[in-house]
Amino acid sequence: MINSQNGLSRQISVKQEQLLFGDELIVIVDDEICIREPLKLFFEQQGMPVAEASCGAELIELLNRHRVALVLLDIGLPDRSGTALLPEITAHNPDVSIIMLSGQADIKVALQCMRNGADDYIVKPVHFNEIMVAVRKTLEKRRLIRENRRYQEDLEQASFRIQLLHQLSLKMNSVYLNTGELDEILRAILVGTTANEGLRFNRAFLALFDDEGEYLEGRMAIGPDCREEAGKIWTEMRDRNLEFLDIVHDMGEGCMADDTAVNRIIKRLKIPVSDREHILIRSARERQSYKVSGGWAPVPVSGDLIDLLGMDTFAVVPLFAPGRSIGVIVADNYVTRMPILDSHVNVLELFASQGSLAIEQSRLYLDMQKKIGALEELTHELDKNKDLLVEAERYSALGQMAAQMVHVIRNPITSIGGVARLLDRKIIDKEWKKYLDVIVKETDRLEGTLSELFDFVSQSHGEMSRAHLYPLIRKTLVLLKTGFAKQNISWDCELSEPDPVVYMDTRQIRRVFVNIIGNAMEAMPEGGSLTVKAHVDKGWVHVFFRDTGRGFSGGYLDAHGLLDKAVEPFFTTKRYGTGMGLPLVDRFLTEHGGDFSMNRLENGLEVQVNLPLADNENS
Repeated sequence: MINSQNGLSRQISVKQEQLLFGDELIVIVDDEICIREPLKLFFEQQGMPVAEASCGAELIELLNRHRVALVLLDIGLPDRSGTALLPEITAHNPDVSIIMLSGQADIKVALQCMRNGADDYIVKPVHFNEIMVAVRKTLEKRRLIRENRRYQEDLEQASFRIQLLHQLSLKMNSVYLNTGELDEILRAILVGTTANEGLRFNRAFLALFDDEGEYLEGRMAIGPDCREEAGKIWTEMRDRNLEFLDIVHDMGEGCMADDTAVNRIIKRLKIPVSDREHILIRSARERQSYKVSGGWAPVPVSGDLIDLLGMDTFAVVPLFAPGRSIGVIVADNYVTRMPILDSHVNVLELFASQGSLAIEQSRLYLDMQKKIGALEELTHELDKNKDLLVEAERYSALGQMAAQMVHVIRNPITSIGGVARLLDRKIIDKEWKKYLDVIVKETDRLEGTLSELFDFVSQSHGEMSRAHLYPLIRKTLVLLKTGFAKQNISWDCELSEPDPVVYMDTRQIRRVFVNIIGNAMEAMPEGGSLTVKAHVDKGWVHVFFRDTGRGFSGGYLDAHGLLDKAVEPFFTTKRYGTGMGLPLVDRFLTEHGGDFSMNRLENGLEVQVNLPLADNENS
C-alpha cells in the first residue's frame, strides 16, 4: 500500500514551474480506489489537476476528451493490461508521458515497457514524494522536448525566411524587373507571409498607390484556399531540392484569380489619399506599422475596413522607397484566430522591405525603358533630319547644276535640233537623212532629260485641288493606248467603286502614272500584259500596276539588294535611261502624303501607289 507523507511546505507548484501548459492534466489509472483517491488528493494539494480511471476503456475516453500531459498507468487492469495499452497510447498520443506502476519488480517487464515508450517504471508500494520526484522529472523531460521541438520549428521558420529573402534578393539583383517578374516576387512574399514555415498568417493583402498617387488600391491577396498549397512549399523544397521561387512560379496565378474570396475583398479596397486619418493611409505615409487588436490600435481604425476584412485583429505594415510611399501589406489570422505577436510584425516588416525594393526597382526599370524609347525616337528623328539635310544639299547641288545646264546646254541643243530638222526637210539623199535622224533623236532625248531634271529640282508644289482619281487613271491609259498597240501589249483596268476623291496636283499625279506605265512598257519590248487595279481601304486609295516584263534588268536590283537605289537621281539599269523617272515619282507622291513600293513577281513586277483620301487631308 502506498504511504502518504506530508511535506506541502517544501513542494513547489508544478503549474508555477510551467511543467503543465494550459488545461493539461494528469491521469491516474488503477483499479484500486484506495490507491487512486489518496494519490489524487496528494497531486491536487501540489496544485496539479488530476483525473482518474479504473480501467483501460476509461483511460481512452479521457485521452479523447481532455488534454493529458502524463498518465500513471497500472500494469494490472481488469479489462486490459497496462503493457498492452502502452503501445496504443504512445502511437496515438505522442505528447503524453507515461509512468508505469506495478506491484512486482520484474526487470524484463520494466525493459519491455521502456522500449514501448514508457518514461519511467515504479514498483508499488512507494512513497508519494518518490512518485512526485518521478513525475517532476518526467514532466521536465517532456517540457524540454516540447521546447526543443519549438526551437526546431523556429529555426526552420527562420531558415525559410532567410532563404526566401536571399532568393528574392538574388532575383532582384540578376534581372530588370518587368511587370510579370514583379508580380512573381510580390506573390512569393505573400506566400512566405502565410506559409506554415513562414509567418503563419492566414491571409495577406497587398495594396499599392495608383500611378497618379490619388488612391490606395488593392493589388493582390492570398488566403485560406491557397494557404494549404503554400504550406507544402517547405517540404517540397527539402524533398525535391527546389528553389522557393520555382515552386511559387509552378503554383501559377490560380491563387490570384479574381474569383477567390480574398481577391474579391482586395479588389474592393480603394481608399482616397485625401482620407489622411485612415489607418492604411497613415501607415503608408508615416512609414509606421500598426497592430490592431479587437478593433483597437494607437490610431483610429476604420469600421469599413473591419467590415471589409471581416476581422478586427490584423497587422498593417508599410511599403516605402526613398522619397515616396508605395503601399501597405495587411495580414490577419482569419481562420485560426491566433493572436498576432510583435515578433511576427517585425519579420513581416522584413518581407515588406523586400517588396518595397522590388516595386521600386520595377518602377526604375520601367522609367528607364521609357527614357530609352524616348532616346531611340529622338535618335531616329535626328537621323531622319540628317538624311533630309543631306537630301536637301543634293537637291540644291542639282538645282545649281540644272541652272548652269540651262544657260550652257539647252540653247545650243535646241539650235542643233532645229537646224537638223530644217536640213532633214531639204535634203533628199537617204544616207544623209539617216545621220540627220540620229541628230534629231538624240537632241530630243537631251531636251527630255533637261526637262525631267528641271521638274525634279523645282521647288513648286503644283496646284492642289480635290479631284476624282479614276478618270485620271483612265485618261492616262487612253493616251498610251497607241504605244500599247505598237508593242503588242494588252491591258486591263479594274477600278473598284466608289471613285475616290484625292487632294492632288493632277499634272504631277498624271506624271507619276505615265512614268510607272512607261517603265512597264519598256520592260515588255516584245509584248506582254499590263493590269491596273485600285481600291479604297481605311482612308487610303491603293493603285496597283502589274506587268509581265523582265523588271529591273532581269532582277538585278533584287539580286544585289539595291532596290532603294531606284529612287536615287541618275541611277538606272536601262541602256539609254536618264535615271530621273522614279525619283520624280517618289518626290511627287511624298509631296502628296503618299508613297509607292515595288515587288518583284515570279513573272514581272508590281508597283503599288498609295495616296490618302481627301477627307484625311488637313487642307
